[in-house]
Amino acid sequence: MAFEPKEPQKEIKYKEARIYSDAELHNYTEDELKKFKIKHSTPMCDDLEKGPWPSFVADAKRAALHRRKLPDNRMMIDRNVVEDLLGQLELSYEHGETHWKHGGIVGVFGYGGGVIGRYSDLQEQFPSIAHFHTMRVNQPGSYFYNTDYLRTLCDLWEYRGSGMMNFHGSTGDIIFLGTFTEQLEPIFFELTHVLQQDLGGSGSNLRTPSCCIGKARCEWSCYDTQDMCYEMTTHYQDELHRPQFPYKFKFKFDGCPNCCVASIARADMSF
Repeated sequence: MAFEPKEPQKEIKYKEARIYSDAELHNYTEDELKKFKIKHSTPMCDDLEKGPWPSFVADAKRAALHRRKLPDNRMMIDRNVVEDLLGQLELSYEHGETHWKHGGIVGVFGYGGGVIGRYSDLQEQFPSIAHFHTMRVNQPGSYFYNTDYLRTLCDLWEYRGSGMMNFHGSTGDIIFLGTFTEQLEPIFFELTHVLQQDLGGSGSNLRTPSCCIGKARCEWSCYDTQDMCYEMTTHYQDELHRPQFPYKFKFKFDGCPNCCVASIARADMSF
Protein backbone atom coordinates (compact mmCIF):
# COMPACT_ATOMS: atom_id res chain seq x y z
CA MET A 1 0.00 0.00 0.00
CA ALA A 2 1.42 3.37 -1.02
CA PHE A 3 2.11 5.93 1.70
CA GLU A 4 -0.47 8.73 1.89
CA PRO A 5 -0.22 11.77 4.21
CA LYS A 6 -3.08 12.32 6.64
CA GLU A 7 -3.79 15.83 5.34
CA PRO A 8 -3.80 17.28 1.80
CA GLN A 9 -0.41 18.72 0.89
CA LYS A 10 -0.15 22.12 -0.79
CA GLU A 11 2.27 22.39 -3.70
CA ILE A 12 4.69 25.30 -3.22
CA LYS A 13 5.12 27.57 -6.24
CA TYR A 14 8.23 29.73 -5.91
CA LYS A 15 7.03 32.29 -8.44
CA GLU A 16 4.04 32.95 -6.15
CA ALA A 17 5.88 32.84 -2.81
CA ARG A 18 9.24 34.40 -3.73
CA ILE A 19 10.48 37.52 -1.96
CA TYR A 20 13.58 38.42 -4.02
CA SER A 21 14.02 39.04 -7.72
CA ASP A 22 16.76 37.34 -9.73
CA ALA A 23 18.67 40.63 -9.83
CA GLU A 24 18.58 40.88 -6.02
CA LEU A 25 19.71 37.28 -5.59
CA HIS A 26 22.67 37.73 -7.96
CA ASN A 27 23.70 41.24 -6.96
CA TYR A 28 27.51 41.04 -7.02
CA THR A 29 30.25 39.91 -9.38
CA GLU A 30 33.21 37.63 -8.71
CA ASP A 31 35.53 40.64 -9.16
CA GLU A 32 33.61 42.49 -6.45
CA LEU A 33 33.93 39.46 -4.19
CA LYS A 34 37.72 39.35 -4.64
CA LYS A 35 37.98 43.01 -3.57
CA PHE A 36 35.44 42.74 -0.75
CA LYS A 37 36.62 43.29 2.83
CA ILE A 38 34.36 42.85 5.83
CA LYS A 39 34.36 45.62 8.42
CA HIS A 40 36.32 43.60 11.01
CA SER A 41 39.91 42.35 10.91
CA THR A 42 39.74 38.53 10.88
CA PRO A 43 43.19 37.06 10.10
CA MET A 44 42.53 33.71 11.80
CA CYS A 45 39.18 33.28 10.07
CA ASP A 46 40.84 34.24 6.78
CA ASP A 47 43.28 31.33 7.23
CA LEU A 48 40.32 28.96 7.02
CA GLU A 49 39.79 29.97 3.39
CA LYS A 50 43.14 28.45 2.41
CA GLY A 51 43.57 24.89 1.16
CA PRO A 52 41.66 22.62 -1.21
CA TRP A 53 38.46 22.20 0.79
CA PRO A 54 35.27 24.32 0.80
CA SER A 55 35.33 26.98 3.50
CA PHE A 56 32.42 28.22 5.62
CA VAL A 57 34.30 31.53 5.95
CA ALA A 58 34.33 31.99 2.17
CA ASP A 59 30.59 31.21 2.06
CA ALA A 60 29.94 33.67 4.90
CA LYS A 61 31.80 36.43 3.05
CA ARG A 62 29.63 35.83 -0.01
CA ALA A 63 26.56 36.21 2.19
CA ALA A 64 28.00 39.37 3.77
CA LEU A 65 28.62 41.00 0.38
CA HIS A 66 25.16 39.99 -0.83
CA ARG A 67 23.54 41.60 2.23
CA ARG A 68 25.66 44.74 1.97
CA LYS A 69 24.32 45.37 -1.54
CA LEU A 70 20.64 44.77 -0.72
CA PRO A 71 18.44 47.82 0.05
CA ASP A 72 17.59 48.35 3.73
CA ASN A 73 13.91 47.56 3.19
CA ARG A 74 14.74 44.10 1.80
CA MET A 75 15.97 42.74 5.17
CA MET A 76 14.21 42.63 8.52
CA ILE A 77 17.39 42.37 10.60
CA ASP A 78 20.62 44.35 10.32
CA ARG A 79 22.60 43.89 7.11
CA ASN A 80 25.86 43.49 9.08
CA VAL A 81 24.80 40.29 10.85
CA VAL A 82 27.23 38.04 8.96
CA GLU A 83 30.13 40.50 9.25
CA ASP A 84 29.58 40.84 13.01
CA LEU A 85 29.36 37.05 13.29
CA LEU A 86 32.80 36.66 11.69
CA GLY A 87 34.16 39.44 13.89
CA GLN A 88 32.98 37.72 17.05
CA LEU A 89 34.25 34.35 15.83
CA GLU A 90 37.69 35.91 15.36
CA LEU A 91 37.67 37.09 18.97
CA SER A 92 36.60 33.63 20.14
CA TYR A 93 39.64 32.16 18.37
CA GLU A 94 41.85 34.86 19.86
CA HIS A 95 40.51 34.51 23.42
CA GLY A 96 40.08 30.74 23.36
CA GLU A 97 36.49 30.93 24.59
CA THR A 98 32.99 31.40 23.24
CA HIS A 99 31.29 34.79 23.29
CA TRP A 100 27.75 33.41 23.18
CA LYS A 101 25.77 33.53 26.39
CA HIS A 102 22.52 31.87 27.35
CA GLY A 103 19.93 34.51 28.09
CA GLY A 104 17.00 32.33 29.13
CA ILE A 105 14.09 30.75 27.29
CA VAL A 106 12.92 32.16 23.96
CA GLY A 107 10.43 30.67 21.51
CA VAL A 108 7.09 30.95 19.75
CA PHE A 109 3.68 30.97 21.46
CA GLY A 110 2.38 27.52 22.33
CA TYR A 111 5.69 25.74 21.76
CA GLY A 112 8.42 25.01 24.26
CA GLY A 113 10.88 23.67 21.70
CA GLY A 114 12.13 24.48 18.22
CA VAL A 115 14.03 27.68 19.05
CA ILE A 116 17.44 27.84 20.72
CA GLY A 117 18.06 31.22 22.32
CA ARG A 118 21.48 32.70 21.67
CA TYR A 119 22.83 36.12 22.64
CA SER A 120 26.23 37.75 22.22
CA ASP A 121 28.10 38.84 25.34
CA LEU A 122 29.74 41.59 23.23
CA GLN A 123 26.56 43.34 22.15
CA GLU A 124 28.03 46.84 22.03
CA GLN A 125 30.87 45.68 19.81
CA PHE A 126 28.69 43.45 17.61
CA PRO A 127 25.14 44.88 17.75
CA SER A 128 23.93 42.99 14.67
CA ILE A 129 24.25 39.68 16.55
CA ALA A 130 23.03 40.90 19.95
CA HIS A 131 20.36 38.24 19.34
CA PHE A 132 21.32 35.26 17.20
CA HIS A 133 18.61 32.67 17.80
CA THR A 134 18.65 29.31 16.03
CA MET A 135 15.43 27.78 14.70
CA ARG A 136 15.04 24.08 13.97
CA VAL A 137 12.66 23.20 11.14
CA ASN A 138 11.21 19.70 10.85
CA GLN A 139 12.73 18.27 7.67
CA PRO A 140 10.72 16.35 5.03
CA GLY A 141 10.86 12.57 5.26
CA SER A 142 14.11 11.18 3.79
CA TYR A 143 15.18 14.76 2.96
CA PHE A 144 13.17 14.94 -0.26
CA TYR A 145 13.02 18.52 -1.57
CA ASN A 146 12.16 20.28 -4.78
CA THR A 147 13.71 23.56 -5.90
CA ASP A 148 10.52 25.58 -5.40
CA TYR A 149 10.44 24.59 -1.74
CA LEU A 150 14.15 25.25 -1.17
CA ARG A 151 14.08 28.65 -2.87
CA THR A 152 11.04 29.73 -0.88
CA LEU A 153 12.70 28.59 2.35
CA CYS A 154 15.93 30.44 1.51
CA ASP A 155 14.08 33.65 0.61
CA LEU A 156 12.21 33.59 3.92
CA TRP A 157 15.40 33.19 5.94
CA GLU A 158 17.29 35.80 3.92
CA TYR A 159 14.48 38.27 4.59
CA ARG A 160 13.88 37.61 8.30
CA GLY A 161 17.17 36.05 9.42
CA SER A 162 20.87 35.96 8.65
CA GLY A 163 20.45 33.93 5.47
CA MET A 164 22.79 31.25 6.84
CA MET A 165 21.48 27.71 7.17
CA ASN A 166 22.69 24.20 7.91
CA PHE A 167 21.40 21.17 6.01
CA HIS A 168 21.07 19.28 8.30
CA GLY A 169 21.68 19.07 12.03
CA SER A 170 22.79 15.71 13.41
CA THR A 171 19.21 15.02 14.48
CA GLY A 172 17.98 15.86 10.98
CA ASP A 173 16.43 19.32 11.22
CA ILE A 174 16.93 22.18 8.79
CA ILE A 175 18.89 24.68 10.90
CA PHE A 176 18.16 28.42 10.58
CA LEU A 177 21.17 30.22 12.04
CA GLY A 178 20.65 33.65 13.54
CA THR A 179 17.70 36.00 13.94
CA PHE A 180 16.23 38.46 16.45
CA THR A 181 13.43 37.69 18.90
CA GLU A 182 10.99 39.98 17.06
CA GLN A 183 11.24 37.84 13.92
CA LEU A 184 10.41 34.48 15.51
CA GLU A 185 6.61 34.72 15.29
CA PRO A 186 6.54 36.03 11.68
CA ILE A 187 8.92 33.24 10.60
CA PHE A 188 6.81 30.65 12.40
CA PHE A 189 3.65 31.95 10.70
CA GLU A 190 5.24 31.80 7.24
CA LEU A 191 6.61 28.31 7.85
CA THR A 192 3.29 26.88 8.97
CA HIS A 193 0.88 28.81 6.71
CA VAL A 194 2.87 29.16 3.48
CA LEU A 195 5.34 26.27 3.54
CA GLN A 196 3.24 23.86 5.64
CA GLN A 197 6.38 23.11 7.61
CA ASP A 198 6.58 22.75 11.37
CA LEU A 199 9.34 23.46 13.85
CA GLY A 200 11.46 20.57 15.09
CA GLY A 201 12.39 19.60 18.61
CA SER A 202 14.88 21.13 21.04
CA GLY A 203 15.46 20.93 24.76
CA SER A 204 14.26 18.09 27.00
CA ASN A 205 11.65 16.77 24.60
CA LEU A 206 11.24 14.29 21.78
CA ARG A 207 13.65 15.42 19.09
CA THR A 208 12.64 15.50 15.43
CA PRO A 209 12.31 11.91 14.14
CA SER A 210 14.25 11.19 10.95
CA CYS A 211 14.46 8.30 8.51
CA CYS A 212 16.56 6.94 5.68
CA ILE A 213 15.37 7.03 2.07
CA GLY A 214 13.67 3.69 2.63
CA LYS A 215 11.49 2.06 0.01
CA ALA A 216 11.30 5.29 -1.98
CA ARG A 217 14.61 4.48 -3.68
CA CYS A 218 16.50 1.77 -1.80
CA GLU A 219 16.31 -1.92 -2.69
CA TRP A 220 17.59 -2.95 0.77
CA SER A 221 14.81 -1.35 2.81
CA CYS A 222 12.99 -3.93 4.96
CA TYR A 223 10.04 -1.67 5.81
CA ASP A 224 8.52 1.71 4.87
CA THR A 225 10.68 4.07 6.93
CA GLN A 226 8.89 7.21 5.71
CA ASP A 227 5.49 5.90 6.76
CA MET A 228 6.81 4.92 10.19
CA CYS A 229 8.58 8.26 10.68
CA TYR A 230 5.49 10.21 9.63
CA GLU A 231 3.24 8.19 11.92
CA MET A 232 5.49 8.64 14.96
CA THR A 233 6.04 12.35 14.25
CA THR A 234 2.32 13.12 14.05
CA HIS A 235 1.41 10.86 16.99
CA TYR A 236 3.93 12.47 19.35
CA GLN A 237 3.38 16.13 18.41
CA ASP A 238 2.80 17.18 22.01
CA GLU A 239 6.03 15.53 23.19
CA LEU A 240 7.88 17.09 20.24
CA HIS A 241 6.77 20.68 20.85
CA ARG A 242 6.31 20.87 24.62
CA PRO A 243 9.32 19.65 26.62
CA GLN A 244 8.27 17.40 29.49
CA PHE A 245 11.14 14.92 29.80
CA PRO A 246 14.14 15.05 32.14
CA TYR A 247 16.37 14.78 29.05
CA LYS A 248 16.05 14.71 25.26
CA PHE A 249 14.84 11.55 23.50
CA LYS A 250 15.38 10.53 19.86
CA PHE A 251 13.70 8.17 17.38
CA LYS A 252 15.44 7.27 14.11
CA PHE A 253 14.32 4.90 11.40
CA ASP A 254 16.76 2.83 9.34
CA GLY A 255 15.33 0.45 6.77
CA CYS A 256 18.20 -2.03 6.97
CA PRO A 257 21.44 -2.79 8.87
CA ASN A 258 23.40 -0.32 6.72
CA CYS A 259 22.07 2.28 9.17
CA CYS A 260 22.21 5.32 6.86
CA VAL A 261 20.75 7.75 9.43
CA ALA A 262 22.91 6.24 12.20
CA SER A 263 19.92 5.23 14.31
CA ILE A 264 22.01 2.93 16.53
CA ALA A 265 24.71 5.55 17.16
CA ARG A 266 22.53 8.65 17.45
CA ALA A 267 19.11 7.59 18.72
CA ASP A 268 17.69 6.41 22.04
CA MET A 269 15.24 4.15 20.21
CA SER A 270 16.30 2.92 16.77
CA PHE A 271 14.15 1.11 14.22
